[in-house]
Amino acid sequence: MNNVRDYIRTIADFPHEGIMFRDVTTLFADARGFRMAIDQLLHPYAGIPIDKVVGLEARGFILGGALAHQLSTGFVPIRKKGKLPGTVISEAYQLEYGEAVMEVHDDALKPGERVLIIDDLLATGGTAEAGIKLCRRLGAQVIGCAFVIDLPELGGRTKLEQMEMPVHALTSFDGT
Repeated sequence: MNNVRDYIRTIADFPHEGIMFRDVTTLFADARGFRMAIDQLLHPYAGIPIDKVVGLEARGFILGGALAHQLSTGFVPIRKKGKLPGTVISEAYQLEYGEAVMEVHDDALKPGERVLIIDDLLATGGTAEAGIKLCRRLGAQVIGCAFVIDLPELGGRTKLEQMEMPVHALTSFDGT
């Protein structure tokens, strides 16, 4: 196994028929593969000041915690509605069928902090877009978004780049 893609398992027809699910748990379970992913996610940001790593629920927490540790910085979770105690701010975004809401603590980021947003997968970009908006509402400067996997046909990268957001992905897969 020579690259991150080699560690990612594909499961056909999950969670619905016609979906090719890209399972990163096999990447996380392999020490060499996980280390490779963390190192490659960090590489473009070498020498760039980052005050906090922001992880998107849920696999972004695994990646984000490891990245924050490597950077010796803090970690901030952005969660689905109703999962965080205390005072939060919310951002709704569109799903294929309906709407979802992401939340962050209202004191999680300070104005001017430079943050990197991380998740395992970039599909339509809705979750990442909500994360960017939440960070910006708190006054943080989002320096970029990093993902293990990009599904380019679903348009997430284009959506984020239209927000003038740099996007870094380790690998991409065709289809859904």
